[in-house]
Amino acid sequence: MRYLKALAFAALLGGFATAVHAEEVVLNAVHFTPAQNGFAQSFLKFVAKVNEAGKGVVQINVRGGPEVIPNPQLGTAQKSGLVDLVNAPAGLYLEMVPEGEVFSASTAKPWDVRANGGWDLINSIYEKKGNAHLLAHIDAGTGFHIFTVNEPEMTPDGSIDFSKLTLRSSPLYRQFFEALGTTVIVQNAGDVYTSLERGVINGNAYPIMGYASFGWDKFTKYRVDPSFFQVDVLVSMNKAKWDSLSPEAQKILNDAAIAYERESYDAMVAETDRLAKVMIDGGQKVVEMTGAGREKFLATAAKASWDRMAERDPTNVEALRKLFP
Repeated sequence: MRYLKALAFAALLGGFATAVHAEEVVLNAVHFTPAQNGFAQSFLKFVAKVNEAGKGVVQINVRGGPEVIPNPQLGTAQKSGLVDLVNAPAGLYLEMVPEGEVFSASTAKPWDVRANGGWDLINSIYEKKGNAHLLAHIDAGTGFHIFTVNEPEMTPDGSIDFSKLTLRSSPLYRQFFEALGTTVIVQNAGDVYTSLERGVINGNAYPIMGYASFGWDKFTKYRVDPSFFQVDVLVSMNKAKWDSLSPEAQKILNDAAIAYERESYDAMVAETDRLAKVMIDGGQKVVEMTGAGREKFLATAAKASWDRMAERDPTNVEALRKLFP
């Protein structure tokens, strides 16, 4: 009898241990750049924070980058639940959630948007349209630059002659470039090296962060200033998966997200300055737009984003304008 009781007690303990162990949830994640790129490395720092704080509760298992899920399929993969957590720019989701363009159109800091209610509004839009719960806007604080193979020709108003350029673009800034009068070719980042090598394009646009990791600086010896837009990298989750998490797991993810928004902002600014100097020391020259041409360039960038949002779905545009200055 004692033996049977001992067995029953052992079984109870074993079942309890299994139940405790089962509480740790593992989230599968994918990032949008190759692992050596600065954006992927930044995301891995966020993952490390979550995994340290979430031991026994929630962990993130990073499956890889675009070799696992190509960039154009990231939004659909997350919406369907094929992947739990995604590190990707809002610009890759614009067909699904056009309001995501607000992250690049605005210069507002992520923590200010959280404070004024903007984060709650844009998150509700992502939940409805993309079945996605937003965790963080990371790596903000800097923008995109145009890089060219040859020295751009200047115009009398202080701009450059965009009609002479054939620029690779992402969907995010295609409309902006078209408004500038340049020839636009929309390509994934993985195709740009070959296009530059073969002369299919004579310019490219990307943040300074991660640019040289693709080897593009071998061809583009000129950087055009000023930058445009704000980097719009998000960390988001499949909404159903988020809803299934315990309050403890959700808090761990939220706390890490809020802390890393500030940390990555400061790190992005510092790393952008460092990498810009590295490329300049390597022979890259900076072409600075000035005067009326510069102002027109920046105004055209802002207008293109808001116009496109209004064309696709005007429902939330005015509310977003107030909260994302």
